[in-house]
Amino acid sequence: MTIDHRPILAQYKRFCETNSPKTQQIALEYFAVFGGLDIDIDTQVPIYELIQKHILKKYKSLRYDINRLIHDEAMSSSILTALALGDRRTNSAFKHTKVSFDHGIKIVDELCDIGVLKLEKSLQKFSGIEDQYTVSEKLIFTSPFVRFWFAFVSPIFKGIRDGDFDEFRTRYDNRKSVWSSFIFEQLCFEYMRYTIGGKNIRQAGRYWDDDISIDMLIETKDGKTIAGSCKYTNSKIKKSELTLLKEKCKKLSIDVDVYVFFSKKGFTTELKSLRSEELKLFTVKNFIQMISV
Repeated sequence: MTIDHRPILAQYKRFCETNSPKTQQIALEYFAVFGGLDIDIDTQVPIYELIQKHILKKYKSLRYDINRLIHDEAMSSSILTALALGDRRTNSAFKHTKVSFDHGIKIVDELCDIGVLKLEKSLQKFSGIEDQYTVSEKLIFTSPFVRFWFAFVSPIFKGIRDGDFDEFRTRYDNRKSVWSSFIFEQLCFEYMRYTIGGKNIRQAGRYWDDDISIDMLIETKDGKTIAGSCKYTNSKIKKSELTLLKEKCKKLSIDVDVYVFFSKKGFTTELKSLRSEELKLFTVKNFIQMISV
């Protein structure tokens, strides 16, 4: 098994070129499971059938490869599962696995060194509030497949190893509607880099503290500040989401030039009527532009 650790957009482009999904929605859903795994799949086949064929029934060989990847460390596996199922914060993962911070950080550093994870820090310097306390860092899986493995396969490996997939099916069915949301958010960043031009971005990331989170903050080299929200839900985004984002930025003393919203299902008529140079609206369909170049 070969795991692709290239940047997420490179992985996504390869996935779309190789597997020819009919829509970007299908591409995103299947990529969130198989992205980074060096196999070709038929995206017209129901996703559970593909998971069963390419992952569950090949559990033993894949587990061998995964264990080799993480040097067969049990604590590494536990931390990766906590990250895959949790809020991605280091402190939360260490608390869940009952490991000390110092030991946990050592393991995380090793996983970053071998390319399984990469560290993400809150863009607190965007905020005008003085004396900001330091919040827990977050971690990003470099491979969607590895994230999927530690969320759904590794925690219940005994049943899967023995050919019983019922528990897996229940767990996956309970989470599949939101599973693609973080991959969606990552690709939203890539789309902004594509539209703005990566060389024209000074910094880009997310903001979080104990009370407020903002999905996207971007500062361009010409001094513009962009704040964004990424909603992977089956509801259209309403004007109230714009109001909420503006309130968050105001509370953090962030002067925003452009607001951007990314949606799985689109926007209400009221919000679309406000579209302007200061308000940009995108859906998953827009992703086709950045993989066509």
